[in-house]
Order: sequence, then structure tokens, then C-alpha cells
Amino acid sequence: MQKKEPDKAPEIPVYWIETSDSVSRHFQFEPDGQLSMKVVDDARPVYRRVAESFLNKFFPSGYPYSVNEGYLRYTQFRALQHFSSAALSVLSTQSLLFAAGLRPTPAQATAVSWILKDGMQHVGKLICSNLGARMDSEPKRWRILADVLYDLGTGLEVLSPLCPHLFLEVAGLGNFAKGMAVVAARATRLPIYSSFAKEGNLSDLFAKGEAISTLFNVLGLGVGIQLASTVCSSMQGKFVAGPLLSIVHVCCVIEEMRATPVNTLNPQRTAMVVADFVKVCFTLQHDLLFYFHLPNFVNCHPTQTGKISSPADLRYHEDLLFPGRLIEDAGNVKVGQALHRAVRPSKLRELKEIFPGEKFILSPGNKWTDLVLEQNASGEDALRAWLVAAYASSMKKSSHESTSVTLQDAYEKMNSVFDPFLSELQAKGWHTDRFLDGTGSRFSW
Repeated sequence: MQKKEPDKAPEIPVYWIETSDSVSRHFQFEPDGQLSMKVVDDARPVYRRVAESFLNKFFPSGYPYSVNEGYLRYTQFRALQHFSSAALSVLSTQSLLFAAGLRPTPAQATAVSWILKDGMQHVGKLICSNLGARMDSEPKRWRILADVLYDLGTGLEVLSPLCPHLFLEVAGLGNFAKGMAVVAARATRLPIYSSFAKEGNLSDLFAKGEAISTLFNVLGLGVGIQLASTVCSSMQGKFVAGPLLSIVHVCCVIEEMRATPVNTLNPQRTAMVVADFVKVCFTLQHDLLFYFHLPNFVNCHPTQTGKISSPADLRYHEDLLFPGRLIEDAGNVKVGQALHRAVRPSKLRELKEIFPGEKFILSPGNKWTDLVLEQNASGEDALRAWLVAAYASSMKKSSHESTSVTLQDAYEKMNSVFDPFLSELQAKGWHTDRFLDGTGSRFSW
């Protein structure tokens, strides 16, 4: 006779309650091992709940700790940019239809705007697609140019009723400009979002950014319909509202780009990083020479004298419209010239001997120093070259040595500081594995 097994005690569910920010949540492990959660008490004011719901839908998970500095400012101006652009697009479409001899309602103008994005716009897209390397190098500049082009195309559409006999030409040129703008805006979107990604959350950033754009596009379309029905039902009204919306649009995108801390190295950002680092060294050297008559040769360790700028430090100092300016403190380096133009054949062997095993060649001139990079040169190689040029430029001001001797001294000095300099740069968030010089020429042996 088998013994009767005692009945098993019923399993008591494991649960607990957590309270945070006036919200009580009940957590419980289900029999299948899954963890469930439900809110049992929410004492927050309604506006707090609405604000948190908005953040969850339109901002990346973990915000603000999951993004880099400047993301909120970027998002604010991006929302206003899309709002003004959408409102302006309704006015331009209505004007196009007036020029074609139609008298549409504002709602019809909104619907037809999607159809009018074809034709010449595709030609603009094809032409602009050849400029992708330049956009990688200067995404901020091309993002601003994209919106200027878009507003230019929209402006032509708004003006089309003034010359209905040239409707096809004006509308085609407007859509051509807008086609180029669309490609430039889309191509620069990824490097801009990447600069904010902090925890491998690029997809989340992208999705939430597009959600905000969609929301404010819809709001802008609503305002545009209202304007088209009232103030802007005449050309005089469009002449007032159109430029105002365009100014708001362009100003917003400029502020977006100023807030964006792009962390890849291009010619301008490399020169600014090097200039900030060597500027302190040069000041120290000048003081030692002037006051104590010590030799003008001081090894600068980044943690002692040189300033290492982060992407966030430089974002408001970048020249967004004319990034090719030379920076004197960084050696007035110009990159991208063809090798046969930058270096005389008689000097090529000598320069290669000065920089043995390097993937760059520096050729000092009267006004600037030409830098030519090898085909597979990285951001680290560009940094090494820029440091040499900056040190050589400083030494040249207080020394009467030949160019070759000055370059050799500068090269030795660069080697003495480069490792800690590079480590500090990477710790600040810079990506030094690539150097984005646009369509600049490179050489290979």
C-alpha cells in the first residue's frame, strides 16, 4: 500500500509594490516566470502624466541620459522648422494651381502637393546624389543648404501666378531645387542623428525624431490651410507670410545645426581641435622665451597645458557656411590638392624621408601648407600631419632654420605628445578612425 503524499502547499505569487514620483506600481511574477506590472495608484497631476506620455512617444528611451548634449535644443528647432515648412508648402501649392488657371480650395491644394513633387524634382535628386562624399564631410553645411534650396523652390512656386505663361518653367525649376534639397536633407540625416546617439540607440533616436517631424508637419499643414483660406488668399498676403515663414524655417535649421555635436573629423574640426591644443603650448613657449630666454621647445602633455576640445565644445564655433577657411594656429593647412600640384617632384623624396612610414606629405608654402593624404589614411594620420604643421608654423616665427630642419623638429615634437593627445581625444568622444575630406585628392605608392 502506497503512502499518500501530502498535498503541496499552493504557490504564493511573488509580488511587490514600488513607489516612485507619486506612482505606485505592482510587480508580480506569473506562474510561467514572466514579470507583469500594472499601475495601482498615480497621484501625479494631469499635466505631469501628459508630459511623460509625450516624452515616451517622441523622445528616446532613457532621455535625457541616453543622448548627447544639445539634443533638446536640436529637437525644439527641428519641430519649429517642420511646422513652418509645412505651412509654407500649402501656400506654394495653392499658388501653383492658381498659375495653372485653377481656383482650388486650401484642402485641394494640400492633397495635390504630393502629386507635384515629381517631374523635375527627380532630375534634381539625381544631380545631388553625386555629392554624397561632400555631405559626409560637412553634414551641417549641406543640411542648411538643403533648406535654403527648398525655400528657394517654394518661393518660385509662390511667385508662379505672376507669370502664368511661364508656369511650366517656373514650376519645373522650383521642383528641381526642391529635389536637390530632399536628397541633401536625407543624406545628412544619419550623421546628424549619429552624433546624438550615446548608448547604441540610433534606431530609437531616428524613430522618435521622425515622429516629432511628422507631428509638426501635420500641425503646420493645418496652419497653412488656415492661412490659405484667410490672410494668404491673395498674392499680397503671400508676399508677407511667405518670407516670414521662410526666415523662421532657415533660422531654425541653423540653430539645429549649431546645437549638433558632430564627432567625426573633417578638415575644419581637425584644425580647430589642433589649434585649441597647441595654442596653450605656444603661449607657454613664448613666455619662457621672452621672460627667461629659454629655448622655444617645450613638450606639451595634454593633461598639463594643451586643451582637448570635445565635439560639444566646438559645435558653436564651426563655420557652417564657409568651412574651408584656414586657421593660423593650426598651421594654415589646406587639404585635398592633387599630389603633383601640392609637391614639386624635386622635393617629394626629401619630404618622404622627413616623414618615414607616414601616410601623409606636408608641403609648406608662403601662405599655407598643403597636406596630401595616402589613400587609406585615417583620422589619426590627419591629426599627426596637422600637429606637425602647427608646430612647424610656430617654430618658423622664432627660428631661422631651413624648412627641412623645422619640419624635422616639428615631427619629433609631434611624436612626443601624440599618444596622450590621441587618448584624450578618444575619451572626449571623437571618432579618429576616419577622416572625411569630401572629394579631396589622395595618393598611393
